[in-house]
Amino acid sequence: MSPEKKTLLNIFILGIGFMFMFAAFQTCGNIEQTVIKSFNSTEFHGSGYTSMAIIYGVFSASNLIAPSVVAVIGPQLSLFFSGLVYSGYIAMFIHPLTWSFYTASVLVGIAAAVLWTAQGNLLTINSTDSTIGRNSGIFWALLQFSLFFGNLYIYVAWHGKAHITNEDRQKVFILLTIISLVGSFLFFLIQRMEPESVSCEVTESLLPKEASESNSVVVEPKSLSVQALDAFKKAVQLAVTKEMLLLSISIAYTGLELTFYSGVYGTCIGSMTLFGDNAKSLIGLSGIFIGIGEILGGSMFGMLNQFNRFGRNPVVFLGLLTHFLAFYLIFLNIASDAPLAPEEGTNLQGFITPNVSVALLCSFLLGLGDSCFNTQLLSIVGFIFREDSAPAFAVFKFAQSITAAVAFFYSNYLLLQWQLLIMVVVGFIGTISFFVAEWMVVARRRDSDYDSI
Repeated sequence: MSPEKKTLLNIFILGIGFMFMFAAFQTCGNIEQTVIKSFNSTEFHGSGYTSMAIIYGVFSASNLIAPSVVAVIGPQLSLFFSGLVYSGYIAMFIHPLTWSFYTASVLVGIAAAVLWTAQGNLLTINSTDSTIGRNSGIFWALLQFSLFFGNLYIYVAWHGKAHITNEDRQKVFILLTIISLVGSFLFFLIQRMEPESVSCEVTESLLPKEASESNSVVVEPKSLSVQALDAFKKAVQLAVTKEMLLLSISIAYTGLELTFYSGVYGTCIGSMTLFGDNAKSLIGLSGIFIGIGEILGGSMFGMLNQFNRFGRNPVVFLGLLTHFLAFYLIFLNIASDAPLAPEEGTNLQGFITPNVSVALLCSFLLGLGDSCFNTQLLSIVGFIFREDSAPAFAVFKFAQSITAAVAFFYSNYLLLQWQLLIMVVVGFIGTISFFVAEWMVVARRRDSDYDSI
């Protein structure tokens, strides 16, 4: 097999492995608050929102150590062991206990940082400058397909059920655990690239510019501790640059709306008794429509980004309008106490008669808007910080995950309208700050073109 075909196969295996893992984990996150409300036990006093706040908080802090872990055990084993931790978190719901629930939340936060660092490393190793866009698009599309399968099962299995029994819960989480484990073991099918091509790329990135340009200069490789310290210093330096400070508001917004569409909105739909006996199964259908929006947006604005002649700002503006429309319809359609309603749900309604079609349209709009923001943020961060992409994306993940943690925490206490208002304000400010950052990029490119004349 040629190197080109081998690298493409590795990208497909990576994407399919993540698809299996996150078909299980995203479905778990989508339904866990609903499941917890239905779980009657004096031994358990957990909250799905609190668990997710812990996961994203630990994930944010663990970005500082993840590169060292991947350097020590390699990206393939990093993916596998992180996947096992994800599977353990899902399996915990088969018989949940408070201590195991929150312990598993901490461990998943650490595993998430290692998992995504290893994913970025493998994607880079198996890509060139000419194929990185294509490979990123393939991985994105396969990952977003994960929203279909687990949520489709939830829709079918819970159709017509107003209460989730222990047997229903155990069946779902046993199946999700198996699916997650399949994804973890698929990572062993990833083939190692030729040592020369990989080691050359890695070695050159560690050498000073002068050394990489001269074969006569020999530089001792840095120790892992020194590399980790250098990466931390570089991340801190990038975090306070003008461009990253502007983009951090947009990144923070993606963390807030990630919390909403991945955990809060599904809970709201499942709590609406006016949706009838199918309210619980609609959680799965909502996840499917979010996935459709994500895949459509990722295909249009991710894989086809190179054909966009008008820059990134129009896509981000489209994402803002899409989300604002979704938030307005959700405000009208969903009861204000839906995020906090007990297991039996809420009998209240919003400002219109609750409509399932409107609820699912909002799910689609949430996914489409999310893909608009994320594809353009990944693009601009990669462009501005091309020479320091690893620490730049570490800052990206740090900002996104810390705001997601905050949002999951306040989701325990705030009514729906206040959660929507926070996202509207941060989303508007974040879009303006993105526009400014993009204009700075355009001005810099124009000056560079002028100087080269």
